[in-house]
Amino acid sequence: MMEIQAAAPSMALMFVLGLRHGLAPDHIAFIDGMAMQGVHERSSSARWVGALFALGHGLAITFMAVLFGALGVALALPSPVQRLLEWMPVLLLIVLGTVNLRQLLRQASFAPPAWKDRILPGRLRHSAHPVAIFSVGIIFALVFESVAQAASWGYAASAHGGAMAALVAGLAFTAGMLITDTADGLLMARVFSRPAGQGRDYRRVVGWCMVVLSYGVALYTIADLAAGTP
Repeated sequence: MMEIQAAAPSMALMFVLGLRHGLAPDHIAFIDGMAMQGVHERSSSARWVGALFALGHGLAITFMAVLFGALGVALALPSPVQRLLEWMPVLLLIVLGTVNLRQLLRQASFAPPAWKDRILPGRLRHSAHPVAIFSVGIIFALVFESVAQAASWGYAASAHGGAMAALVAGLAFTAGMLITDTADGLLMARVFSRPAGQGRDYRRVVGWCMVVLSYGVALYTIADLAAGTP
């Protein structure tokens, strides 16, 4: 217990990382699309799309963190592969920001694109059922970038406080993500319940926010990686 208390600052950091992760452009894009679909289908889960997605996503990452931590695995990869994985999110963010920007400038109607939707089975991609949304959150967590993050977090946490520390770190991350994704889902469901014109205007606002987020996070990551380059 004392070890976990000593790791409280790290848990707070994981909570903040979860808050930020909930604002990832691919999360916003998926929640936007599912909230709109749920409202149109008059689904009772429309308001809770973000919460269901975040629970599936966060709990899957937590499970992997605990598993890797218990096994003492840190995913030791060759240095060139590690560098490629570090720069891959930057490339994806730039592509996502550019695709959003082109759609905003060329089209009157706008729908945020979600590149991870391509990995989803058709039934899940178009289903607003709570179990489907929860499952999509899990699938999003199985992208290699998330697995590598879970492995490193689990290994670091368990090294300082055992498997319980890895579990608490994962749950803190999940709690932060749950707050931002739930708020996003509630807001979007409310907007899409209004007249169509207001919904379209809001989606364009979301689109511009995604452009700023994508390029902003990409530039921050580039600066961070450049600073860490020998």
